[in-house]
Amino acid sequence: MKFNADEIASVLQQEIEQFDADIDVREVGRVLEVGDGIARVYGLSGVMAGEMVEFANGTMGLAFNLEEHSVGVIILGDYLNIAEGEEVKSTGRLLSVPVGEALLGRVVDALGNPLDGKGPIVTPHRRMVESNAPGIAERQPVKEPMQTGIKAVDAMTPIGRGQRELIIGDRKTGKTAIGIDAILNQKGSGVKCFYVAVGQKESTVAGVIDALTKHGAMDYTTVIVSGASAPAPQQYVAPYAGTAMAEYFMYNGQHALIVYDDLSKQAVAYRQLSLLMRRPPGREAYPGDVFYAHSRLLERSAKLSKELGGGSLTSLPIIETLEGEVSAYIPTNVISITDGQIYLQPDLFFAGQRPAMNAGISVSRVGGAAQIPAMKHKLVAGGLRLALAAFRELEAFAQLGTDLDAATQSKLDRGYRMIELLKQGQYAPLDVIDQVMSIFAGNTGRLDKIPRNQVAQWEKEFLQFMREQKSEVRGKLAETKKLDDDMIKALEAAITEFQKQYDTKHSKA
Repeated sequence: MKFNADEIASVLQQEIEQFDADIDVREVGRVLEVGDGIARVYGLSGVMAGEMVEFANGTMGLAFNLEEHSVGVIILGDYLNIAEGEEVKSTGRLLSVPVGEALLGRVVDALGNPLDGKGPIVTPHRRMVESNAPGIAERQPVKEPMQTGIKAVDAMTPIGRGQRELIIGDRKTGKTAIGIDAILNQKGSGVKCFYVAVGQKESTVAGVIDALTKHGAMDYTTVIVSGASAPAPQQYVAPYAGTAMAEYFMYNGQHALIVYDDLSKQAVAYRQLSLLMRRPPGREAYPGDVFYAHSRLLERSAKLSKELGGGSLTSLPIIETLEGEVSAYIPTNVISITDGQIYLQPDLFFAGQRPAMNAGISVSRVGGAAQIPAMKHKLVAGGLRLALAAFRELEAFAQLGTDLDAATQSKLDRGYRMIELLKQGQYAPLDVIDQVMSIFAGNTGRLDKIPRNQVAQWEKEFLQFMREQKSEVRGKLAETKKLDDDMIKALEAAITEFQKQYDTKHSKA
């Protein structure tokens, strides 16, 4: 066999040109101990705080504690398959998750891996799980309404785009229902929604996903699940991951809404990690920086300045109290970080008032700035909170059994009807124009003669009448969003006309 010198030369030439002298340098350590979702690793002296590390079986971890002779790593996966003495290598990357339109309609875990069996998530975009919140100069005041579709909330504790409104109350008082209704009400508004379930029962989360699917809300919603059976590191990371996914839309000039359900369980997961890492415990055994854990999360919600595209991220964190203890450590922390709270009371819930919002304690620090002018009007939401507070006092006084004069009795009667009017079923958010017309009818005394048990029926028929027979009045109100003298006269005339129809219909019945 003869060799051709030219061929040999060209092959050598090609090999030399294609020679890649890159050396793969990685820092490698060994697992000293492992258990309960954390590992102590020796040898990763150059690792950064928050850097991703990879275990021998491919499981990822996060450098959490940088100590003198070892590194505390929280394991973002199954820690049962990791053994002492195994190799761990640093990756040089910080924790990031996939983001973008591809995540809409999907159910994912805290790392963005799909859980819904609909195949992989294909997106070129990723965002850091931990990123800095926008500064003061990068924000603008919150003044654009974020309608929840819940009369009591939109009238008395309005939420604006870019706001953080806490939903707080004991277990089983309807906290999740408010968050879900707010998501359902964004249908057709272009707002992208994110629901982060932390430490929830898998069955509860399945029920939420089912409700979102049934009402067509999954088209614009992403569900991030870190259930009760998920390890503590994933429960701790999930809210940050959900925020990173929502921020993608905010920084692209769009609007997003995120519901954290709930941050009490995230704090418990963080406490577990911190105690396992031997960090010094503080009040209620929480670590000293648990306030920072929540503040750096919630400060990322903002209404960006026009220069940055004017996008917004609105957050509805949920906190569960024990026996109404609002002054406990985590509730007081989150109350001080947020721009107001919706306080749900068990007594009201069991008395049939749903949503069970206590109007006296619930506040929105944005106030009327996040309401349309028609809702702000004194005949609608303007005096509603004060009227309800006065009604509660009168109600307590009336329970003493004293004889009441006619004026006091009429105030009580109207208060009872307003309470009935503010009741709302789950998964039935109302358009803000319908809310304005309902509350206007109640405030102007048009329901005073209606029996209390018929208020809901009256409202339903009245809104149907306005849509079908008085669409021009409703259309004008929807267009101007203002309640001027002409509009008030038109509404009063429409209510009078409807009342005649209602009386005729129900007297026959």
